[in-house]
Amino acid sequence: MKGIILHGGHGTRLRPLTHTGPKQLLPIANKPMSQYALEDLKTAGITEIGIIIGDVYPEKVKEYYGDGSEFGVNITYIYQDAPKGISHAIKLCKDFIGNDKFIVYLGDNVLRKNLVDYTKKFETSDSDAMILLCEVDEPQRFGVAELDSNNPGKIKTIIEKPKEPPSNLAVIGIYFLTPKIFDIIDNLKPSWRGELEITDALFSLMSQGNKIDYDAVTGWWKDTGTPEDIIHANKLVLDSVGTENQFLIDSDDTINDKVVTGKNTTISRDSHIQGPVIIGKNCHIGPSVRIGPYVSVGDNSNLKDCTVENSIIMKDCTVNAKIHLSNSIISHGSTIEHSDGTHELLLGERSKIKL
Repeated sequence: MKGIILHGGHGTRLRPLTHTGPKQLLPIANKPMSQYALEDLKTAGITEIGIIIGDVYPEKVKEYYGDGSEFGVNITYIYQDAPKGISHAIKLCKDFIGNDKFIVYLGDNVLRKNLVDYTKKFETSDSDAMILLCEVDEPQRFGVAELDSNNPGKIKTIIEKPKEPPSNLAVIGIYFLTPKIFDIIDNLKPSWRGELEITDALFSLMSQGNKIDYDAVTGWWKDTGTPEDIIHANKLVLDSVGTENQFLIDSDDTINDKVVTGKNTTISRDSHIQGPVIIGKNCHIGPSVRIGPYVSVGDNSNLKDCTVENSIIMKDCTVNAKIHLSNSIISHGSTIEHSDGTHELLLGERSKIKL
C-alpha cells in the first residue's frame, strides 16, 4: 500500500498563523500536525508516501520533510496548482499510486488511535473503499454518512456539509481507496464550491455497485481547522504524555510528572511547571514562570516572569513580561515584553508586541 498526505489549502480560518506557511506545519505538542499523519502511515507499514503541496510556501514543506529518509519513509512531492478539492488532489496521484491500494490522509487531521488495525482490515478485504466515521456535535461542518437502517453494516448515503445532516456520523479525513476511484473522479463535476468533492466520488463509487466498508473511530479524532481546534488538539495530544500509548517524542527528551523536557533546557528553581506540558530543546524557563497545564513551548524559547496555560508557544519565542497567557497561540519568532494582566492572544510569525 501507499500513502497520500494532503498538504495544500490556504488555511484562511487560521490567519494570521498561516500568512507565512501552510497550516499543516503548525505545531501541536511541538510537532507539525502533518507529521502525525506521516507517523500514522509509517506505523501502519506504509513507507511510500506522496505529499500533495500547493501554492502556500511549498518550499517549507520540502525543507522540513526532505526526501523522507529522516522519518524512515520515501516521499514523492506532487504539486496541486490550486485548492480544487480532495478528489482533484487524489486524481493527481494516479501515476504515483499505480495499481496499489492506498490511504489518503488529510494533513490537518489528528487521530488518537493509529491506523494499524484499519489498514489490516482494508488490506485483507475485497472492498473498493473504506471510510472512517466519528460521532460529532456539529455534523454540518463535515461530510456525513447515513447508515442503512434496513441493512446493518451498509452505508445508505454520503453528503458533503449538509445543512440538515441525516446523522451525526462525520466522514473523517482518512480514506482507504483502490485505483477504481480514479475512473470515478474522471467523471465528477465540480460542486457548488467549485471543487471535486471526495464525498461525491465515494457516493458515485457506491452507486455503481462497488463495495464501501466503514469503521468507527475509537478514542478521538480532531480536524484542526480553527485556532480553537489547534489548542484543543494540543490538549488532547498532551493528555497522552506518560501513558502507554503516548505520542512519539524525541529520544533525547525526558519525562517527569507528565512534563516533557528537551535537551539543554533549563528551568529555574522558582518556576513551576504543571503537566501535561512539553518544552522543547535549548529553552530557558525562569525566573518566576508558571507553565501549565496543557502548554507546548517550542525549541529555543525564553520565558520570564509569566504565566502560561492551555496555550501553544512556538519555537524561537521570547516572553519577558508579567503576563498571563491563556488559550493563546504565539507564532515562531515572536516577542512579548513588559506587560501585566491577563490577555488572550493570536500572534502571527515574528510578531512583536509591547503592552
